[in-house]
Order: sequence, then structure tokens, then C-alpha cells
Amino acid sequence: MAVIVLPRSLVILFPGAERRVTADGSTVAELIDALDRRWPGVHDRMCAGGPTLREFINVYVDGQPADLSSAVAPGSTVHVLPAVAGG
Repeated sequence: MAVIVLPRSLVILFPGAERRVTADGSTVAELIDALDRRWPGVHDRMCAGGPTLREFINVYVDGQPADLSSAVAPGSTVHVLPAVAGG
């Protein structure tokens, strides 16, 4: 199982969701699918057509930038971070 750390901005959209959850999956896409089974609609908030991550979503697996096809090992920590813009 991997530990997934979700941003507060995503968690507040899904009643019962927690900031730190565990899920099974060997890729980022599989983890997002597992989250979507728990909280329907998570996939649509994180992924665009293609399939790709939405441009304002950043994912890191064990501190390394990741995309949907990135491998996730058992015990990995996956951070989902919203993009930050400023000006």
C-alpha cells in the first residue's frame, strides 16, 4: 500500500475524505482510480482527457515528479499538490 497525501483544497470537496490515506496500486493512475472508488469524482478533479493529470495538479512519488504512468512501490509516499501561481 502507498500513502497518499492530498491537498486540503481537494479533500474539502469530498465528505469523509482525509488528507492522508492509503491505497493499493502500482502506478499513479491506479492510485487515483482507487481514490475515485472511495470518493467518486476524484478522478475528474485530478485528470484531464488524454488521459493526463490536469495542468494545475502536481504529483510526486517519494519526492520525485510523477505522471499517471509513474511506478509506485509498496510503502511509497505520494504527494498531490495544487499548482501555485503568483504575480
